Amino acid sequence: MAEKEEAGVAAAGAGAGDGRSNGVAPGLQDVVAGESAICLVDGVNGRLLYRGYDIVDLAAHSTFEEVAYVLWYGRLPGRMEFAAFLDSFTGNMELPIETVMILRMFPKVATPMEVLRTAISSLGHWDPDSGCTRLDACLRKAIRLTERLPQLITAHQRLRNGLEPIYPVPGRSIAYNFLYTLRGEEPSPSWVRAFDVILILHADHEWNASTFTARIVASTLSDMYSCVTGAIGALKGPLHGGANEAVMRMLHDIGDPAKAEAWVKDALARKEKVPGFGHRVYKTDDPRATILRRYAETLTREGGDTRLYETALEVERVMRENTRVYPNVDFYSGICYHMMQISSELFTPIFAASRVVGWTAHILEQWTNNRIIRPRAEYTGPDALPYVMMSQR
Repeated sequence: MAEKEEAGVAAAGAGAGDGRSNGVAPGLQDVVAGESAICLVDGVNGRLLYRGYDIVDLAAHSTFEEVAYVLWYGRLPGRMEFAAFLDSFTGNMELPIETVMILRMFPKVATPMEVLRTAISSLGHWDPDSGCTRLDACLRKAIRLTERLPQLITAHQRLRNGLEPIYPVPGRSIAYNFLYTLRGEEPSPSWVRAFDVILILHADHEWNASTFTARIVASTLSDMYSCVTGAIGALKGPLHGGANEAVMRMLHDIGDPAKAEAWVKDALARKEKVPGFGHRVYKTDDPRATILRRYAETLTREGGDTRLYETALEVERVMRENTRVYPNVDFYSGICYHMMQISSELFTPIFAASRVVGWTAHILEQWTNNRIIRPRAEYTGPDALPYVMMSQR
């Protein structure tokens, strides 16, 4: 689960300029393309707010289900309304039988993200609100997508490993059911809480590549399933998803905390990129990384092997002493997944299982005051070329 474009496998060392030429910002860097009341990324002060609520407070006191309510409805719910919301939210996670049949048909070589992209698109065919554009119907679609996307991931993972999918437990959380249906074992409370916090931290992050893709598709008045399918397609790209996988490869390559300093300094000397550091928006500590650092420590201590965590701390120390880039959300999330015995190929799909809440919130916001997103481009090609008849070429 990663955000290379927004979190990045940052170039170790110097920060680059914005690359503007003739008023054009490559990659739309720092271009304000619209207004949104959903998420604030304060890169200067290292803050992340969902609907005005600080991610630090949400991670400490909230749940992923409550955060979903906040992102969709714009406020914290009251007790009675949240109880009613949970009844519908956690009571229908089971996948349509037709979708499970589709999962069985994928070839073994199909990657989890490829499967997720196609399977999500198929879910729209069996949604009872398909074709209905009323707000209440669209909110129900957002709930179904959030309930079922994690189940797509775990069902496919079990099938490709020669195991049968497991039914989710009604009334239990998204985090609990992901871990339960993935392994078929009762997950520990500490794993469930850590996974729940990870889902909270990744639920939204302003107009990153996948979210902007979802809004672009939504601006054409396409359906919600098409919007989310487009977002997953953007997330599948290695410049947006997969940075925490690269972090884990690095930590395993280093192998020992005592070797971290030499490894990092050698990478810096060769001007190589160090996974999990730097961010296009944050110019200081990513608050999500700060939170996940604590969970990485807790999970590794509970697991009885702290070498990965200690190696990560050493890498962070050396980077702080030698560069002006900071760890991002991907730097510690992979350690948490690893300690929960989750395969690295599922890291980016898990990102989607969380971010689907943000995607659908932005889709709904786009539709409240819609105008088709149609930017212009600075033309750099030739002008007024004469046409040469075929007989003269």
